Amino acid sequence: MPSPVQELLARSHRLGADRRNTNYAGGNTSAKGVDTDPVTGEPVELLWVKGSGGDLGSLTPAGLAVLRLDRARALVGAYPGEDREDEMVPLFDHCRHGPGGAAPSIDTAMHALVGAAHVDHLHPDAGIALATAADGPELTRRCFGDRVAWVPWRRPGFQLGLDIAAIQRDHPRAIGVILGGHGITAWGADSQECEAHSLEIIRTAEKFLATHGRAEPFGPLIPEFAPLPEPARRERAAALAPLIRGLVSTDRRQAGRYTADPAVLDFLARREHPRLAALGTSCPDHFLRTKVRPMVLDLPPDAPLADVERRLRELHTAYREEYTAYYQRYAEPGDPPMRGADPAIVLVPGVGMFSFGADQQTARVAGEFYLHAVHAMRGAEAVSRYAPIDESEKFRIEYWALEEAKLARRPPPAPLTGRTALVTGGGSGIGAATARRLAAAGATVVVADRDAEAADRVAAGLGDADTAIAVTADVSDPVAVAAAVRETVLAYCGLDLVVNNAGLALSKPLVETTEDDWDRVHGVLAKGSFLVSREAARVMLRQGTGGDIVYIASKNAVFAGTDNVAYGAAKADQAHQVRLLAAELGGHGIRVNGVNPDAVVRGSGIFASGWGAARAAAYGVPEDQLGAFYAERTLLKREVLPEHVANAVYVLVAGDLSHTTGLLIPVDSGVAAAFLR
Repeated sequence: MPSPVQELLARSHRLGADRRNTNYAGGNTSAKGVDTDPVTGEPVELLWVKGSGGDLGSLTPAGLAVLRLDRARALVGAYPGEDREDEMVPLFDHCRHGPGGAAPSIDTAMHALVGAAHVDHLHPDAGIALATAADGPELTRRCFGDRVAWVPWRRPGFQLGLDIAAIQRDHPRAIGVILGGHGITAWGADSQECEAHSLEIIRTAEKFLATHGRAEPFGPLIPEFAPLPEPARRERAAALAPLIRGLVSTDRRQAGRYTADPAVLDFLARREHPRLAALGTSCPDHFLRTKVRPMVLDLPPDAPLADVERRLRELHTAYREEYTAYYQRYAEPGDPPMRGADPAIVLVPGVGMFSFGADQQTARVAGEFYLHAVHAMRGAEAVSRYAPIDESEKFRIEYWALEEAKLARRPPPAPLTGRTALVTGGGSGIGAATARRLAAAGATVVVADRDAEAADRVAAGLGDADTAIAVTADVSDPVAVAAAVRETVLAYCGLDLVVNNAGLALSKPLVETTEDDWDRVHGVLAKGSFLVSREAARVMLRQGTGGDIVYIASKNAVFAGTDNVAYGAAKADQAHQVRLLAAELGGHGIRVNGVNPDAVVRGSGIFASGWGAARAAAYGVPEDQLGAFYAERTLLKREVLPEHVANAVYVLVAGDLSHTTGLLIPVDSGVAAAFLR
């Protein structure tokens, strides 16, 4: 790897690790250097620049676009002028050096045209605060003197690159620029100097705002909008999240995240928050993810819940009408179609922020970006007046053909992208396999289990909190079940899919089965499934977006065997719950189906807890051969594994069986006595 690339990656990781320097996936960095042309063997000057997409903190060589510097700079001669600068972006593809690499971003011109060997373009909160201040040019002069210049707002592109290059060329004392309405760009002769200049601009701006800013830039507190105490805040958030998620999913299903960050709560408790929220964000990276402005509830947090729900519906209708009017005001023939009129950010004073996107990462990042916007607004209001770019300019960015092309390059979503699943008994066996299968298909999975360590282990194996979390729950305890569903809603703003898998087994003759045995088995299987389904249905009904409930029942739900009265009866109860709930919930778009497995030995927590040893002894086979023994009793002569059951769950919920409800699928390798009739 060429040394300029090593230095560039190291610098990018350091800058991207601190969100004061730039937001997630925001900004780009570059290095110029010499490498050997593999065709001619001659040295060639190259530009390595972060490509479209990706994050500085985790940038890899594959995330870099590599361009021939002479060809990139020769594009100046092909530039047809500002009115046609979009034509320049595809030309950068003709400057690429070698195969692979990332697609050049819209900001490539500034990196290619600036004469310095290393360039950073970043979106720090303090820099954006100055960039969005009404008197930004004067504040920049006061803050930096002649070390940092001001560049008026210009949409990212070739002309902006020319403007910055001219400043770098004509002002030898300058180390960078504040880009009006946007962010900062810094440069240096080497990577170390470039990073030092970037940090100098950011830290100097932070110190300036702290020294010269007024104490309460968002105005005095509104007492009735003060944050609720944490327990009440979480309770209100859990009550509102499914409704809000359902509203913002009017055009298409959205994943959601909730945060009660102190900075957001303080912003919403201040007098100026309605005015500032209406102005929207300014940095293109911000409003591309947060939309032109948020939806803001105008009721106090302790207002009656029914009043809040009614007002949210009214505000949502108004937001959709206003967003449609915004699109119609500025859209011209040939512009991309409107992508949806629902808000991406919903602010509830005293409670917090709900952010939404096509998947969990997008939803989380939207919230992070609005938090960055709050910090930027605070800084701008502290020393001046927040003055973001004009609404018409925001539209030009939001519906820019080049942004549309970036969206088109995204891979198609997985079948369960945007859906949140709760899997009970998810710490082992069928539950763990099901959690893995759903996560692989794009779902965000909440792994619930009595064994907290097992649940944590499975969730950690699936990925970070964008993919999975663990909750501890005894499904026979209604308080614990309600708490698990509440934690799911607080984490992901709703629930779309439930797998009732928690279980236990018991084999005793009728006369040896105690009442405690009966109650314990039915408490987990029949009652537990009922409790989980009831809490899940309450959330799904508030969302109004349908859903799936899947029961992991058993062959024993339909097969009458000896020494099995408690377990078999409880499984039959589960199977009939499938039919009852399918009939009751179908009108709300909630499908209820089930799977009847049999003899799932390997990986099973139930078999490992002594059930397997007991069954092996009963059949006179070694315990490690019990799965093979069961397989020989089937028509297909195949052992059933947890993954086979998980596959059946996936088939039921992934979309191909969208018109199926009330179905029980046998996954038993063929047990004729358990055929459904």
